[in-house]
Formats: sequence, structure tokens, C-alpha cells
Amino acid sequence: MAKEHSTVAYQVMWNRLISVVEEQAQALVRTAFSTSVREAGDLSAGVYDPQGRMLAQAITGTPGHVNAMADAVAHFIRRIGRQNILQGDIYITNDPWEGTGHLHDITMVTPSFHKDVLVGFFACTAHIVDIGGRGFGADAHSVYEEGLYIPIMKFADQGEVDATLTRIIRGNVREPDQLIGDIYALATCNEIGHRRLTEMMHEFDLDHLDDIAAFILDNSRRATLKAIAALPRKEARGEMTVDGFDVPITLKVSVSVHEDRIVTDFTGTSRLDKKGINCPLVYTKAYACYALKVAIAPDIPNNAASLAPFEVTAPENTIVNALHPAPVALRHIVGHFVPDAVFDAFDKIVPGLVPAEGAGCLCNFQVSLRPRTDAPAPADARRSEVLTFNSGGSGARPAHDGLNATAFPSGVMTMPIEATEHAGPVIIWRKELRPDSGGAGKTRGGLGQYMEVGAMEGHEFDIQAMFDRGDHPARGRRGGGMGAPTTIAQDDGTPMRVKGKQFVPHGRRVVMAFPGGAGYGDPAERVTALIKRDLARGYISAQAAAQIYGLSEPEIKEVQSAVARGEPV
Repeated sequence: MAKEHSTVAYQVMWNRLISVVEEQAQALVRTAFSTSVREAGDLSAGVYDPQGRMLAQAITGTPGHVNAMADAVAHFIRRIGRQNILQGDIYITNDPWEGTGHLHDITMVTPSFHKDVLVGFFACTAHIVDIGGRGFGADAHSVYEEGLYIPIMKFADQGEVDATLTRIIRGNVREPDQLIGDIYALATCNEIGHRRLTEMMHEFDLDHLDDIAAFILDNSRRATLKAIAALPRKEARGEMTVDGFDVPITLKVSVSVHEDRIVTDFTGTSRLDKKGINCPLVYTKAYACYALKVAIAPDIPNNAASLAPFEVTAPENTIVNALHPAPVALRHIVGHFVPDAVFDAFDKIVPGLVPAEGAGCLCNFQVSLRPRTDAPAPADARRSEVLTFNSGGSGARPAHDGLNATAFPSGVMTMPIEATEHAGPVIIWRKELRPDSGGAGKTRGGLGQYMEVGAMEGHEFDIQAMFDRGDHPARGRRGGGMGAPTTIAQDDGTPMRVKGKQFVPHGRRVVMAFPGGAGYGDPAERVTALIKRDLARGYISAQAAAQIYGLSEPEIKEVQSAVARGEPV
């Protein structure tokens, strides 16, 4: 029989489980083929009890993946059937409504057996570079156009990989080696999690996870409810408008604080869009929960119990609760704006806690390169798909400036130029911070960045733009200024849209300026030393220092002289 354990031992086991899933995630980072996983960390990993309740998640990962994946394992159990869950099995899906929101995310689940008894599950998700169809972008009119759909099914049955499935996948995607490599990386990272869990169970003489699961879930539930109970019992509304595809989108939300839960309701939000920017509710829930959890209970680890008190509702076939077969490829654009909409309401309940609006959605683009068609192409010209993740600035916080070129709320990393250029015949000619893009305030918004992209000699390309904030830049809070908007054009001045597939002829480049985060508080209250520091670092121009922040001409010259001499400011 397994021995009884003390509270201290359970706490040690809880920490160990978090370490186990972090090692699981790092194994995926090290073995993945896709640059979005290896370089940007666009993934999630977690461990679950036999009922499919998430017990621990990796620190590495995105809220959209992790919080959406929290609901996914229950779908796998239901679809596979408990009687069909066997040792050596590996399950797979990219179902947007039972996975993490769009076809470009592969979720894999592996049952974990200990002493021939099912003790739990490991799950992981990664964004893959291509899934066929129209490619990663907003141009589809239904999910059927967006790529290959893999229902919840067995990738491996008692250790035997389904060769027919792998052939079907290979025959339907543009980067078959990369995608199959990522699938095996996902399966391997689950296996590593299982090995580490088995070692832990041997070490602590565990036959099952029931007791540690009860300890984790009970303590997480109590801690989260305590944080909610400390809030005022209020209801407030918030809203924000963003670019959308052809027409603007308005997110409307009410946040109601009860004694034992917080209810977030998106009634009044825009209806479905014709293009692929719609968001399944599972992804909306992921980011709505994340926004409130980081505001009131950031130190409580993510698991089923700490997420349960955050209830999220939305009318069906609104843009935040898209039903099948709505196109959802770029669901992250709307999903990443959900926290700012929720914060707009929550700021009226607990003032002085949440940040100003930031860039919101990632500044992603995918380049589809091919040999030039306007003239003979060199023999070494080739086709390639290159996806790159980039970020604008985050919003200023009540006591701190926003972060430059940092993805909030997704948390993914910006891809290095070297990794992007290694993935295909693409050239990043420019990548640098964008001065004056952060909104002015007592605390300043984070800076966006400039990027300029082209192709190697002999290539033309299509660029899939996945941007927003072109017509609706980030709004300041408590008197803070707006962040700078997104701009995009070819280097000859030809204007381009912030979303959609667009052709770029041989020899042309695309010049982009990504948005800045908004400011917080009155700019007149900004500390002079911080203004001088920003000027010295090139974050703001001399003109902005004078006109917005009131820095005198002698002070500006003093800073400029110190910079010229290489002296600290």
C-alpha cells in the first residue's frame, strides 16, 4: 500500500509536477522543427488526472494554448472512450472547438500508466507552420478552406503509429517533413513527462495521483476564492473597437464579481466576420480567465481549480463565440484583445491595478516564397513557407512603463532574425525599436518596432499580414496618451492592408511599423529623470520630449551632449 504523506510532502510533489511539465515543454522546444516553437515558445504542456482535470502546466507556453488545453483532455476521453485508452496510445487533434481554437495548432494527449493502472494524462500543443488549405491567414470564408482537419483520434495505437494518417497529413500540407517532425516532437515530450512522473511516483511511493490531485485542486480553489472574496461586489462594463478585416469589430463585456466567482459576459459584441478572424469560445475563455487571474491571483498556479471560478459566456455566433464552420485561422487576433476589453471593465471595479491598452495581438506575418514568374529564375530558387512572430509594445502599468516589443497577453517571444532567415530565402533588412511609438503618460507605453522584409534574389512572395491597430491604436488609461498605430506598405510607397494575403513582386520589400502600447496617467507627472533617460536611449525624440513632456531646450541639449560624450544620463 502507498504510504500517507504530510502537507509538506504534498507541496514538494506539487512543485515537482510543475518541474515535470516544464521539462516536458523544454523537450518540445529542443526537438521541434517549427521556428514558432523553437524560437517563440508558441506551445503548452500539462499533466492531468484520470478525469481529465489539469493539475499543473508548464511555465513555458502561452495562455491561449494552456488555458484552452485545460478543457481539451476531457474531449479526448469522451471521443476515444475510456475502454479504448490503452498503454502505448497517443492521441491527436487540431479541432478548433475541442483543441485550442484553430487548425494550425496540433494537440496531442498521451495516457500515463503506472503499474498497469491509468494514473493520468500528459498533453501538449504546438503551432505548426502549415496545415494546407489557403495557408495561415484570414482569407478563408469557412473552416473547410483553412486546411486539413484531424478529428480526435489515435496517432498511435498501443505503440503502433497510424501510417495511413501520416500519409494523409503529408499529402495535404506544404511542409510535410516539418509538420511530421513536429508531431513526433509533441509525442516525445509527452513521453518525457510520463517518465519523470513515473520516477516521482516511485520516489514518493505513490500508486495513484488521487491524493496529490485533491491537495492541488483543493488548495488552488480555496486560494482563488479567497482572492475573489476580497474584491468589491460590483459589476462594470467595458468595450473596445479594433480594425477587423473589412469592417471594425467591437468587443463589449460586463464583469460581475460575486462571492465565489467572477462572471464575464460578452453580450453585445460584434457578430461573426466573413473572414477568418473569428474566435471559438474556448480561446475567448482562455484569455478572459488569464486577464482576471493575472490581475487578482497571479501567484496561484494554473490548474482546473484555479480557473474554475472564472466563468465566461458569450452569445453564439458572435466573434468571440464562433461556431462551426466559421473561419477561425486568425482567432488569436480577437482573442488577444480580450484581456484589454476585460481590463476596461475591471478598472472600474478595482481602479489603479490593470495596465493601459497595448498592441494586443501579435504582429505576425507569413511569407510564401517561390521562384520569380516575371523573368527566368535562378536554378537554386525554391518554394518555402516562413512564419515569423513579432510584437508591438505593451501598455504602461500603473507604476511601471510598458515593455518594448513584448507580446502581451500571449507571452510568446519575438523570433531572432537569424532563425527567420534560416527557415527560407527571406531577408529581414531592418528590425529596430520605433521611437515615439509608446503612448505618453506618467508611465510610458512600450515601444513598437520597425521591420522591413524582402526575398533573396530570384524570388517573389505572398505575404500574409496578420496585424491590427491600423485605425484603432491602443488607448491610454487615466489620462495616458495613445500608442502609435500600425502601418504597412511596399518600399515604393504602394499601400498594403493590415490583414490578408498580398503579392509582393520580385525586388520589392515590405516596410512595417508595429504599434506601441498606450500610456498610463498624466504625462505632466512623469519624472524628469525618466524623460531624460528615454531621450538618451532614443525611445523618444527631442521634439516629443519638448512638446509632450515639457523638457526645456537646455535640458535636451544637456542630454544630447552627454550621449555624444558617451556619458550616462
